[in-house]
Amino acid sequence: MKVMPIIAVAVAAVAIGFGIYMVDIDQTEEARLPDVQLSVEGGNLPEFEAEVGDIETGTEEVTLEIPTIEFQSPEEDAADES
Repeated sequence: MKVMPIIAVAVAAVAIGFGIYMVDIDQTEEARLPDVQLSVEGGNLPEFEAEVGDIETGTEEVTLEIPTIEFQSPEEDAADES
């Protein structure tokens, strides 16, 4: 039988007991939310002027030549040589 875990649990229980009974907290005043008064006036968004360049878009038909690649497995190489 291990004595150390039993002693550790006993010490923890005593510490928790002292912590509960040694601290006494009493509420002395009720809490309340602060009074808030809002005054809202009309706002104004900023105005901007910007000079930007023109961008032209379009399409163009292009024909591309795509190379063909042939692969030959090693088994096919051995069959061709025999």
